[in-house]
Amino acid sequence: MCGIAGWINTEEKIYDSRALVEKMTDSLEKRGPDNSGSYADDNIVLGHRRLVIIDAEGGAQPMIRQTDENRYVIVYNGELYNTEDVRSQLLSKGYSFRSYSDTEVLLVSFIEWGEECLSRINGIFAFGIWDEKNKSLFLARDHLGVKPLFYSLKGSSLLFASQIKALLAHPLVEPIVNREGIMEILGLGPARSPGKGVFRDIREIPPAHCLTFKDGTVNLREYWKLEAREHEEDFEGTKSTVRNLLTDAVERQLISDVPVCTFLSGGLDSSAISAIAADYYGRTNRGTLPTYSIDYKDNDKFFQASLFQPTSDQIFALRMSEFIKSSHNTVILDNLDLVRALDDAVKANDLPGMADIDSSLLLFCREIRKNQTVALSGECADELFGGYPWFTRTEDINADTFPWSKSTRERREILSRDFADLPMEEYVNQAYADTIRRVPKLSSEPKEETRMRELFYLNIKWFMMTLLNRKDRMSMANSLEVRVPFADYRIVEYAFNIPNQLKFYNGREKGLLREALRGTMPDDIIDRKKSPYPKTHHQDYTNAVRSRMTEILSNKSAPIYQLIDKSRVSEIVASGGKSFTKPWYGQLMTGPQLIAYFIQLNLWMEEFNVKFVD
Repeated sequence: MCGIAGWINTEEKIYDSRALVEKMTDSLEKRGPDNSGSYADDNIVLGHRRLVIIDAEGGAQPMIRQTDENRYVIVYNGELYNTEDVRSQLLSKGYSFRSYSDTEVLLVSFIEWGEECLSRINGIFAFGIWDEKNKSLFLARDHLGVKPLFYSLKGSSLLFASQIKALLAHPLVEPIVNREGIMEILGLGPARSPGKGVFRDIREIPPAHCLTFKDGTVNLREYWKLEAREHEEDFEGTKSTVRNLLTDAVERQLISDVPVCTFLSGGLDSSAISAIAADYYGRTNRGTLPTYSIDYKDNDKFFQASLFQPTSDQIFALRMSEFIKSSHNTVILDNLDLVRALDDAVKANDLPGMADIDSSLLLFCREIRKNQTVALSGECADELFGGYPWFTRTEDINADTFPWSKSTRERREILSRDFADLPMEEYVNQAYADTIRRVPKLSSEPKEETRMRELFYLNIKWFMMTLLNRKDRMSMANSLEVRVPFADYRIVEYAFNIPNQLKFYNGREKGLLREALRGTMPDDIIDRKKSPYPKTHHQDYTNAVRSRMTEILSNKSAPIYQLIDKSRVSEIVASGGKSFTKPWYGQLMTGPQLIAYFIQLNLWMEEFNVKFVD
C-alpha cells in the first residue's frame, strides 16, 4: 500500500511548488516507507510514498506512460486482485508492459477505456491520473472504500491526499471545524457521513465514486451501486456460491512478493479466511501460514461475558490454529500501553476514533509488522451476512435510527453552552433518512424483507465504513497492508440480495455463512456465537483512563472545554463511564471506552490545532 497526494491549479503555474506537495507526502511516510517520488508540470504536482508489495523495481511511482499523442501520470494506493485478467485483455489489444506491477496495468487500462476502466478492475484502490493533453485530473476510490481519498477545493486549486493530515500540511487548508463538523464528531462519531471530512474545507471521495477536475470544475459521480434483484438460487446453490466467491476472493488476495499472514481470532470470519489461506498454502507449496491473535494481560481474570461479547477468543484461536496447522502467534497487550497508545491512534486516524479499540489494533499491527508486511482480515462479514445483535433484536430492527448509535439525546447533554443549540437529533435523523431513501428495493418484497434490506444497506454504507477506516489507519500507521476478502464487491452484490430466511438459517446470526463453511473447520468454531473484536476488561485500564481524563479536566485551558459541559463529563468520568447508560457507538464503546473517547477528542484538538467557527 501507499500514500498519495497532489495539487492542481488551473490558473497558476505551480511547478516550483514541488516542495509543498513533498511536505504533504512526507506526512504519509508510514503508509509508504520504502520509496518516495514526485512529478511536477506547469499546473500540477503529484507525490507518492510507497510500501513495496509487488514488483519492487517496476512499480515505482509516480508512473508515466507516454503515447503518440499524450502523456499520462498516475499515483496509486492499493492492490488489484484481477491484474492478470486485465493485463491479458490489454495485451490482446496490442499493448505491451515494462513491468509486472498492477500500477502499470491500472494506468494502461485507463488509457484504453478511460473512466470505464473502473468496471473492469477488482481490488482496493485510491488513485489519481493526470491527463496532460486534456489538462484533467481523474480520481477514483474502490467500491467499498477500503482505501481512503480526501480532497479540498480552494479557489482555482484542487488538493487531494490519502489522509486528512496530508491536506492540512498544505498552507491552503486550515484545521477549521464548523458546526456541521461538530455534529459529525459528537452526533455521529466515530462514524462520518459519506463524503464528509469533518474539517470545513475537506471532503472525502465516497466509496464507489470517481471525480474529474478540469477547467476548475469538479464532476463527482457514482460508478457502482448496489441493486435489488430477485435471488434465484436455492439454499444449496446459495451456500455453494458464497463459498466459491469467498474462496476466490481469499486466494486472489494472497498474491504478494512479501510475507503474508492472517488475523485469526477464532471467530467464524477470520477462521474462514485462515482456513482457505492455509489450504491454498498447502496446495501451492508456500509453506506454513502465519496467523495472529490478540489478547490482554490478565484478561482471563477480568473477562465479563455480555450480550455483545459472550466468549473470550483465545481458546478458539488456538483450536483453529491447531486445526489448520498454522504458525500461530498471540500478541499480549499491556493495559496501560493501551492508554498511552491513544495518542498515536489519534495521530494515525487524524480524528477521534474508537478509543482503545483503535489503540489495541495499532499495537497489534505494530507487533505483526515486525515479521509480516501483508495481512488478511475478516471485516465486513457481519455487515453482509447479519452478524450483529441489531440484525435479530426486534427493537433494533424497528429503530428509526442507526441501531448501533441510539444515544443521540444523551450525547447532546454533554455539549458546552456555546453549542447547546446545535440541532444534533435533527442532523443525525437527516443522515439516517437520506440513506434510507437511497436503498434499492423490490416492489414484490414483503415489508419485513424490505426493512431488513434497509438495515443491511445502512450497515454497508455506515458501520462497515467506520471499521474499514479504522483498519486502514491503524495498520498503515505501522506500514502493514491489511486486505479484507469479504469486501470483494462481488460478494457484497450477491449477499445483498440473499433472502433473510436463507441468511438467518436455523434462526442464527450468519446462519447461511456458517453452513456454507461447514466442513472447512471444526463445528464448535462454526457454531460459536458471534463475538466482536476483543477489548480489555482489566480494572487497571479503567483506572488509568479515569486518571488521565481527570487530569485533563483539571486543566482550565484544555481545548475540550470548547465543546463539553464539564459537570456532565466529570460525572461520567467519576462513574467509570457507567453514568452514560447507553453504548456511545457499536458494541464496545461503553464505560471506560467512552472516557478514552473524550481523551482522544482532547488529543485531536491539541494535535491538529483545531479551530471552531460558527
